[in-house]
Amino acid sequence: MSKKFKVACIQLNTKQCLNRNLNHLVNYIHKAIENRAELIITPETSNIMSLKKRNLLDIIKREEEDIFLKSIKKISKKNKIWILIGSLVILDKKNKIRNRSYLINKYGNVVSFYDKIHMFDVKLSNQEFYNESEIFDSGKEIKVANLPWGKIGMSICYDLRFPNLYRKLSQAGSKFISIPSAFTKYTGQRHWKILLRSRAIENGVYIFAPAQCGQNSINRCTYGHSLIIDPMGKIIASAKYKPGIIYARVDESLSTQAKKMIPSWNIDKRY
Repeated sequence: MSKKFKVACIQLNTKQCLNRNLNHLVNYIHKAIENRAELIITPETSNIMSLKKRNLLDIIKREEEDIFLKSIKKISKKNKIWILIGSLVILDKKNKIRNRSYLINKYGNVVSFYDKIHMFDVKLSNQEFYNESEIFDSGKEIKVANLPWGKIGMSICYDLRFPNLYRKLSQAGSKFISIPSAFTKYTGQRHWKILLRSRAIENGVYIFAPAQCGQNSINRCTYGHSLIIDPMGKIIASAKYKPGIIYARVDESLSTQAKKMIPSWNIDKRY
């Protein structure tokens, strides 16, 4: 018997004010709960959008002190809802800055977390360039976690450009993969949809891709266009440029069917 559920992907315009960002995020989570979502996913860097290391070190906290993680765990427990925080900028136990995704179960407990592996170190133009490796310590492990409806593989934004990561997540049993993002407007217009659809098709999985949108700071503009894609590459829910929520009914059996129909995801061990 197939397992079906309703997923919500939240699209945000996160800025530099923590209180402002938390209020916006909590309001959207409550709206998704009111619309009977059973799994809610938020974008990358849901707590703050900044690439200034000194500024971040003055603002961000460790997990046990982070107001975002505390608040969302309480909401999850009170409403018996699964929430995947796309990522928080947070300090680890060694005071290293991490871009970390959290999966919280309906009892308000963190059941898995994932640290972004691939750092966005690129030069798009003389005016727009990014060096995440100068700010964040990268993760080293892929993460697959159990949901009530099947396994979900966890990733973040720039990971999207490394298909071997998604092949490993699929081979580890994932039926769904989260790709919370803050894609730039420049790269998003050119690559966002085609890369996401490719990862779904190649691996026979649902893709959940909540995104940041709009002008996040003077020098940062993100693309938006959050997407939910089925295992055959069909876009089943999409957003545009503004903050909001997209929803979709998900049937985990479609991943099983897609993987059986086109088993290329598991036949690349010969070379």
